[in-house]
Amino acid sequence: MSALSGKKIVLGISGGIAAYKTAPLVRLFIKAGAEVKVIMTPASKDFVTPLTLSTLSKNPVHSSFFDEKDENAQWNNHVELGLWADLMLIAPATANTLSKMATGNSDNLLIATYLSAKCPVYFAPAMDLDMYKHESTLQSFKALQQFGNIMIPAENGELASGLSGEGRMAEPENIVAFIEADLESKMPLKGKKILITAGPTYEAIDPVRFISNHSSGKMGFDLANAAADLGAEVILVSGPTHLKVQDSRVQLVPVVSAQQMYEACHQYFGDVDVAIAAAAVADYRPKNIADQKIKKTEANFTIELEKTKDILASLGDIKKKQFLIGFALETENEIEHAKQKIIKKNLDLIVLNSLQDEGAGFGKSTNKVTFIDKKFNIEPMALKSKEAVATDILNKIIAHYA
Repeated sequence: MSALSGKKIVLGISGGIAAYKTAPLVRLFIKAGAEVKVIMTPASKDFVTPLTLSTLSKNPVHSSFFDEKDENAQWNNHVELGLWADLMLIAPATANTLSKMATGNSDNLLIATYLSAKCPVYFAPAMDLDMYKHESTLQSFKALQQFGNIMIPAENGELASGLSGEGRMAEPENIVAFIEADLESKMPLKGKKILITAGPTYEAIDPVRFISNHSSGKMGFDLANAAADLGAEVILVSGPTHLKVQDSRVQLVPVVSAQQMYEACHQYFGDVDVAIAAAAVADYRPKNIADQKIKKTEANFTIELEKTKDILASLGDIKKKQFLIGFALETENEIEHAKQKIIKKNLDLIVLNSLQDEGAGFGKSTNKVTFIDKKFNIEPMALKSKEAVATDILNKIIAHYA
């Protein structure tokens, strides 16, 4: 999956002949899974039409603060556009636009949005050879990069003037590849391999019935998706759940029983850097599984149970370099029980849930956790979405490797 998948991109187009390349550029962004909003300078509309770009982006194209022909027109909020974006790209970036960016000359919607943006800003220069090498243009390049903007270098080739040399805007495919590579290089978990368990396990009684719990698997899946977004290679060992993997960097290993999860975890554990045990694994299973459906004949029915293997403790016994994270769902003496688990299971961090906290527990979109590390540092967190909790957990991993 592309590093651009799910990204919100503001594409700023200034008035140069290379503006014609922005139509295929928008298509490539959309194909990569990004959402695109386009801002055009008035001059750029001489080279490519707003209709073309709005059709390709499936969003209205903005080119002015408001429509002067419509007295009831709504103001195009440059601040809102700037804050919406995960990244901004200005392509083509003409000498005129680069100078305005460098000096803060905010005389159009594009520059006003650029000055409001809090996200990474890329710019792809496009101009003739002499303009590209002019001292004023070089000063603009230097100033913009000192501001933290990222330059996508122009390419050598035939120019609109008929000359050949540097100044040709990078081809759309190269622009996309440049941004993807830059984003990937900054992913804090790039190169890390993470094992995550998720969901419940089903422990069979007979071919029809089983023992399980109310876990939806959402916490584990949110962790997997967030870790992949941060560049990690993820192995997700999941019990039965309706949830689907959304990222090609997540390898789903479906299992049913606690024994199958145990075997899968031990198959992959030796090769990973981090393991997060977010699954709600059955502590007990029926000692004897009936081959046929058990008939309802007696008023009372007894099932003899036996302990399942403790997956997390078994991983703690054999861990070497791995950063091992466990979950604890408690109803009483939560902190003390969590500390005991850290010791018994050789954990680096435990994520404590309490069923006493409203909004936490199985089947909820939110969670309220407390982090306890192996030195017994305790960090209670506020009630958050499970996606936000996943981010907090991954930040602990990032801090560990920092």
